[in-house]
Amino acid sequence: MLYTDTRDSSARVSFKTAVLKGMNESTGGLYIPVEIPKLDIGFLTKMPEPSFRDIAFETSKLFTDGEVPESDLQEIIADCYPFTSQVVPIDPVTYVLELFHGPTCAFKDFGARFMARMMSYFNKDENEPLHILVATSGDTGSAVGSAFHNVPGLDVTILYPEGKISPLQEKQLSTFTGNVRALKVAGTFDDCQRLVKTAFTDSELRKKFRLSSANSINISRLLPQSFYYTYASLTVTHRAPRDSKIDDPSIIISVPSGNFGNLTSGLISRKMGAPITGFIAATNSNKTIPDWIYSGEYKARPSVATISNAMDVGAPSNYERIQAMYTLDEVRQLFASYWLDDEGTRKAIQECNTRTGYIIDPHGAVAWKAWDDIRHNAMSDLIFGSKNNPEQPGLTPNVPFWGKKIASKQAVGIVLETAHPAKFGEIVQAEIGREPSMPDRLEKVLSLPDHAINMTNNYDDFKEWLVNNL
Repeated sequence: MLYTDTRDSSARVSFKTAVLKGMNESTGGLYIPVEIPKLDIGFLTKMPEPSFRDIAFETSKLFTDGEVPESDLQEIIADCYPFTSQVVPIDPVTYVLELFHGPTCAFKDFGARFMARMMSYFNKDENEPLHILVATSGDTGSAVGSAFHNVPGLDVTILYPEGKISPLQEKQLSTFTGNVRALKVAGTFDDCQRLVKTAFTDSELRKKFRLSSANSINISRLLPQSFYYTYASLTVTHRAPRDSKIDDPSIIISVPSGNFGNLTSGLISRKMGAPITGFIAATNSNKTIPDWIYSGEYKARPSVATISNAMDVGAPSNYERIQAMYTLDEVRQLFASYWLDDEGTRKAIQECNTRTGYIIDPHGAVAWKAWDDIRHNAMSDLIFGSKNNPEQPGLTPNVPFWGKKIASKQAVGIVLETAHPAKFGEIVQAEIGREPSMPDRLEKVLSLPDHAINMTNNYDDFKEWLVNNL
């Protein structure tokens, strides 16, 4: 399996190179497979459906072909996933894919643990440590910190925006010691991401240190997130006709989206053969991608702080990968796009709980509301001539090819719940009248001391700190 570059299609590198470098320092481009392999149809249609670990192994085997022996890969998968995702029905046509059952209670555990073990595997014969730089708008940093903590040969620096993540998220970042440390940046997530990207293209810095990324910039974090899309779509394929009484329903996945790595992983799963019909790109007020889908013009912008902070990204990195994989017309055929402001997100948390009994976090609430509006009338109204205003919260005026399946009630939805609601306890409690129960693994971190280091959003200051401290 070879990998190319979103900015130089002639580039060809191995999986190991793509993993250890993170991105192409000469172009600033992101690595993607030259072609997306297909999972065997017999595997996808077996009964009962494959387990999560089986899917993880069969998928990663294709992407690491010839570079990781199968016996080593089996051990890596077993070490990565002592937990799994869970598919929870909340009404006859709606399923929540819970992705918070890992050690840091966020979906990024799935990608970060695989990436850490792959990096350690490929780095085992090196004398110098591999330095991981990662920017986070919420849950990425804690997942990466947990996944990489005390992993041999790896050193991690996490950048997060001061005052723009939840107190519990900050505790999960600021309490690491040893080979993992956190920098509290005076700025936005986009500033953090800019610092990291600039470091990767700084030839002087790269001569001093071996650098790599743990954001969804890195292909080894993106690919394993496809595992749960395949798992969920196969699970729902087998049970949805019984639940919904719809024969062969189309499966639409609503994805809370910020940097768009998660949704890109869904696209990879679909290309590999998973029975996914289409996607809803559900965002908060940082609606760069919905505006692109509607207008055809991509305009990066400064991020806006919201209560769904992990989605506060004004310049999503994985736009490059989506654009490299699909034309705009193809994106419009595959995606519905939807955005919600904070007021709508709060109402969605309350409404989801009142109508279904399910307690959902602010990110999942955006995705749930998007699916719920679309399946009830928003898509039908658009098909029959409604002129939606893209400047107002709701469905962006674009009808994907599967829109008629929604209008004719021939679809079911999977809503991604990307973080445990206890990570946003105050917000959730204010809307449903009670605090969500907190898992023990979250409660323990609250008593740990903080070790975060203050940092400006100036690259020269950041570079000087790296040179003096790595």
